[in-house]
Amino acid sequence: MKIEEQTIQQIQALSTFLVDKKWFMATAESCTGGLIAAACTDLAGSSAWFERGFVTYSNAAKTELLGVPAELIAQHGAVSESVVRAMAAGAVAHSRAQVAVAVTGVAGPTGGSAEKPVGTVWLGWSVGGHITTECCHFPGDRAAVRTATVNHALARLVSLVSA
Repeated sequence: MKIEEQTIQQIQALSTFLVDKKWFMATAESCTGGLIAAACTDLAGSSAWFERGFVTYSNAAKTELLGVPAELIAQHGAVSESVVRAMAAGAVAHSRAQVAVAVTGVAGPTGGSAEKPVGTVWLGWSVGGHITTECCHFPGDRAAVRTATVNHALARLVSLVSA
């Protein structure tokens, strides 16, 4: 996976903000399988601000590790606003973090539907107790969708924490 230079700079800015506030970050990842956490921990000194990452690829993991209600997943599907919102909240609730990013999506090449085609990704950010969500549709193959998700998740987090 290729992290964009701009994203690397944003991770550095994020680290400065979090260290200054004495805040920690957690990730809750499904379709990216830990790539956001990996991008963050590629930065030397990330232990000062990166608290933990949850790779919750299965629905059971979302429920067991993050407390996402199984009924919510059954009703809305794993790739939904309500589930990503619960993932972001769960990442904060099950860690020492004040900031979290959560992602769940269809990276492909299979698994898409008319309602949720390949490239559909729900992202959620929890910053100081406020949760923001967004649905994106990223083009390309599995690697491109996952890379775009990482880059967008971190770029948006930087804009949210610096607002």
